Amino acid sequence: MAKLQETTFDAELTQRARLFKALAHPARLAILQYLAEIQTCITGDIADELPLSRTTVNQHLKELRDAGLIKGTVEGVKTNYCLNAKSIEALRKDCDCFLGKIDVKKTFC
Repeated sequence: MAKLQETTFDAELTQRARLFKALAHPARLAILQYLAEIQTCITGDIADELPLSRTTVNQHLKELRDAGLIKGTVEGVKTNYCLNAKSIEALRKDCDCFLGKIDVKKTFC
């Protein structure tokens, strides 16, 4: 099915869908929000800050890393997590552009 999606839709829409999928869980949004609020990178366990198990948090961190929204660099036995500022800014601009093309004034609902 993934092959069908990639060939049916253009690369831009497919990339947007990947990013939106990465954002489509409240835990991932909470992780991004937490990293933005502390305004620094964190070395250690983000699970201490969220009401989720370490395993669950690690799965969500992997999704965010795979989408390029955060960076994770290993330092000894811990990982240093940061927002990927370039990707976050590109996502912001992409959302503005994408939503700007949707004219709600022309909808009939």
